[in-house]
Amino acid sequence: MKSSEGINAVFILEVIGRPKEHLTETLKDLIKNMDGEKGVHVLSKKINDPVLMKDQKDFYTSFAEIEVNVEELIYLMILIFKYMPAHLEIISPENLQLTNTDINDLLNELTRRLHGYDEIARIIQNEKFVLEKKLREVLGSKPLEENALLSVKPKKESKKPKKKK
Repeated sequence: MKSSEGINAVFILEVIGRPKEHLTETLKDLIKNMDGEKGVHVLSKKINDPVLMKDQKDFYTSFAEIEVNVEELIYLMILIFKYMPAHLEIISPENLQLTNTDINDLLNELTRRLHGYDEIARIIQNEKFVLEKKLREVLGSKPLEENALLSVKPKKESKKPKKKK
């Protein structure tokens, strides 16, 4: 779908991390990269100051509101997959007309990305299997969950006496 004026959309990109200065720089870099994407022009941007997260010690969160103009719907789809916005709103045009070629392009991009994610998941599963096998060889035949060296949080013993029937 190619519109004469393109498609205007607003993205909200959110980042979490530390130090807080790093978040602002990361958002600036993401916006710069987004503006360099094929068929994409950043029209406006607003980066909000990082704030300390309530539930996470020493972690900050920040977000940016970015208005973009994309030449075609496929470029918007690519931005969504590449930058994973927390929110997206198409501002204009109000009506979009898609051809079967446009839909094919979008679905092929979706399929390509899903295959990429599937490949990564399979690689990680295989690496996990190999690491677990090596750990079993080193630590013995005990199930990994029972091995004290691998437990992140030791199980707390109950101090309550057991009730007798």
